[in-house]
Amino acid sequence: MSARRKARELTLKALYAYDISGAEAEQVSNDIIVSSEIKPESKKFSENLFFEVIRNVKEIDNLIKQHVKSWDFSRIASIEKNILRLGICEILYFGDIPPAISIDEAIELAKKYGDKDSKNFVNAVLDSILKDMNKIIEK
Repeated sequence: MSARRKARELTLKALYAYDISGAEAEQVSNDIIVSSEIKPESKKFSENLFFEVIRNVKEIDNLIKQHVKSWDFSRIASIEKNILRLGICEILYFGDIPPAISIDEAIELAKKYGDKDSKNFVNAVLDSILKDMNKIIEK
């Protein structure tokens, strides 16, 4: 498993814990990311991704809501929401990562941590968001 994939998994675990625990972001980061055994550069990537999602969660969630019109946002499982948040955050705020990589990595997380349909759901939502972003760029 690549170092970045391990970092993404750690970020997902931290986002999930933050989402369900109501704990402070710093505490969650310290408990899950900082205390982890991954390489320092992976730890830094994980922390950056975690805090970037937290800072931009409203904008990210609005994007999700716009692209799941037939599904009520509150009915999306926390793990899928956080996989989507992570993927969208990378696409929007981490320009050094190709969007296709971000989507592929989110799909892999969905395969590992979501239910049997999660990978298809995550792929469809992220692909839809990327297509809309590309239309805006083309204009």
